[in-house]
Amino acid sequence: MAAHLSYGRVNLNVLREAVRRELREFLDKCAGSKAIVWDEYLTGPFGLIAQYSLLKEHEVEKMFTLKGSRLPAADVKNIIFFVRPRLELMDIIAENVLSEDRRGPARDFHILFVPRRSLLCEQRLKDLGVLGSFIHREEYSLDLIPFDGDLLSMESEGAFKECYLESDQTSLYHAAKGLMTLQALYGTIPQIYGKGECARQVANMMIRMKREFTGSQNSIFPVFDNLLLLDRNVDLLTPLATQLTYEGLIDEIYGIQNSYVKLPPEKFAPKKQGDAGKDLPTEAKKLQLNSAEELYAEIRDKNFNAVGSVLSKKAKVISAAFEERHNAKTVGEIKQFVSQLPHMQAARGSLANHTSIAELIKDVTTSEDFFDKLTVEQEFMSGIDTDKINSYIEDCIAQKHPLIKVLRLVCLQSVCNSGLKQKVLDYYKREILQTYGYEHILTLYNLEKAGLLKPQMGGRNNYPTIRKTLRLWMDDVNEQTFIGTLSGCLLQQKLIIKVSSTSGKIGLSPPQGWNIETLNFYVVQESHGHIVCVQWLCPSQRAAGTAALAAWLAQYRGGSPHTPRAPL
Repeated sequence: MAAHLSYGRVNLNVLREAVRRELREFLDKCAGSKAIVWDEYLTGPFGLIAQYSLLKEHEVEKMFTLKGSRLPAADVKNIIFFVRPRLELMDIIAENVLSEDRRGPARDFHILFVPRRSLLCEQRLKDLGVLGSFIHREEYSLDLIPFDGDLLSMESEGAFKECYLESDQTSLYHAAKGLMTLQALYGTIPQIYGKGECARQVANMMIRMKREFTGSQNSIFPVFDNLLLLDRNVDLLTPLATQLTYEGLIDEIYGIQNSYVKLPPEKFAPKKQGDAGKDLPTEAKKLQLNSAEELYAEIRDKNFNAVGSVLSKKAKVISAAFEERHNAKTVGEIKQFVSQLPHMQAARGSLANHTSIAELIKDVTTSEDFFDKLTVEQEFMSGIDTDKINSYIEDCIAQKHPLIKVLRLVCLQSVCNSGLKQKVLDYYKREILQTYGYEHILTLYNLEKAGLLKPQMGGRNNYPTIRKTLRLWMDDVNEQTFIGTLSGCLLQQKLIIKVSSTSGKIGLSPPQGWNIETLNFYVVQESHGHIVCVQWLCPSQRAAGTAALAAWLAQYRGGSPHTPRAPL
C-alpha cells in the first residue's frame, strides 16, 4: 500500500487498489510464464500503480519496450502487449508477432489496450494478418491515476490539442468515465459546477452514463461534496506564466514526469577528502517527488525564496537529534536512539537531496535572463505595454533562445491583451519564421486556432476587467501586508475561489505568505487574503526594511513600474 495516498482528506489507496486488482485479474487469465512488451509511454503511469514485485508475483519474467523488428529472446509461454490504441503501434506489434511466429516455438499472444479498445486498431491488426494470433484482446481502464494524496491525473498530454485543434472528444469521454469510476468507489457527487463548453460536455456524458446504470444504486455515502469542472481555455494564462514554487521550478527547469525528476549528477556526488581529482558521475540522478517524503511535503508549495530558511531550520533539528546520542547513558536510552536512527538517516539524506536541488535551481533563478523574463511576464500580467513589440522578446528571438520560451511570452502577451495588434502579430510571426524556420508556420497556425495567439478584432480587452473582478492586481491595498508567493496560477486559483464562493462553499484557500525580508520582489495582499499586486525591489529598497518600503510605495503611486535589467 502507498501510504502517502492516504495522507489527504480522501484515501486514494482505494482507487489504486481497484486498479491493481483489475490488472491482477487480467494477468491471471494468461496462465504460465509471461513477458510484457510495453508501449514506452505507459511505463511511467503503470509504475505508480504496480511495481515489478506485483508483476513478478503473477509470473511476469521479462519486460521489453515496444520496438520494431524481432523481440529479444525470452523462454516464456505468453507475450502480452500493453499499448495505447494508436494505429502506428499496431504496425510495430504486427512486425513483432510475425517475427516470433517465424522464430518458433509457438507462443500465446495477448494485447491489452489502455485505456480503451479500438475497432480501428483491431481492423489494422486484421489487415496485417495477425489479429487471430491474439487469444485475449481486452481493455484496461486506467483513466485516473493517483499521484499523491490530493492529486489524480489522466496523463493525457494531448488532450488540449485533441479537443481544440482536432475536435476529438475522446479525452472528454475518458475524463467522464474516470469520474464515474471515482463515484463508484467514493459515492455519488451531489453537486457539479462547471465553466466552459468542454466542462458542459463532460457533465452531460456523466449524466448519460448514470442513466445507463439506473438499475444499480450507489449506496456509498459520498466523500466529495462538490465537483468543479474547468475548461483549460477558460484560463490560458496559468500555463504560460513561470511557476515560482519549489515544485514548480523543478518542473520548469528539469521536468517532472510521473512524479520522478532527473537531475544533473554533479551536485549529488559524495564529497570526500582526496576525491577532488576523481571523475564526477555522468548518469542523471533520478528522484521520486511526492508527499511520502516529509520534507518535500513541507516545501513543495512554498515560494522558492522561502525554501532556504526551511532547509536551514531542518538541518539544525537533524543535527541536534544526532547530538542526542552523547546524552544516551542507559541501555534503554541507547535502544531508543538506535530505533530512531533509520528515520534520522532518511531525514538527513532527504535534506541533502533537497539542498542540492535548491542549489541547482538557485543557479538558474539568480541569472540575469531569468529575472528579465520574469519582469516581462509581470509587466504583461499587470497590463503594461501589452500592445507594443516587446524588446526582450525581440532579443530572445535574435539570440535564438528556445522556441518554447519565445512562444510562451508571445502567447502571454496576446492573452493579456485579448489579442495583438495586426502589425505586432505579423512582426512576431515574421521574426520567428525567419529565425527558427518556416516549418513553424503550422505551429503558429495551431496556436491561433487554439486561441493562444490571435489578432485583435477591434473588441474590448477583457483582461483588465477580469483582473479587477477577480482581484488579481489592485492599487487600493493595505501596504503593511506583504507576501511572497507567485506561482503563475493566480487566475486559476481565483476562478476556483470565485466559483466555490458563489456556490456557498469555499473549498480552497489563497496561497500562504512569506517574510518580505527574504524576497527579491513582493506581492501585496489585502487582509482577507486576496493577492493583488506584484512589484520588483532594487537592492537598496529591499535592504531598507518593511517600514521604509511602505513609505517608498506610498510615494511611488502614479509612477511607472521599476523594471530592472540586471540580477537583483
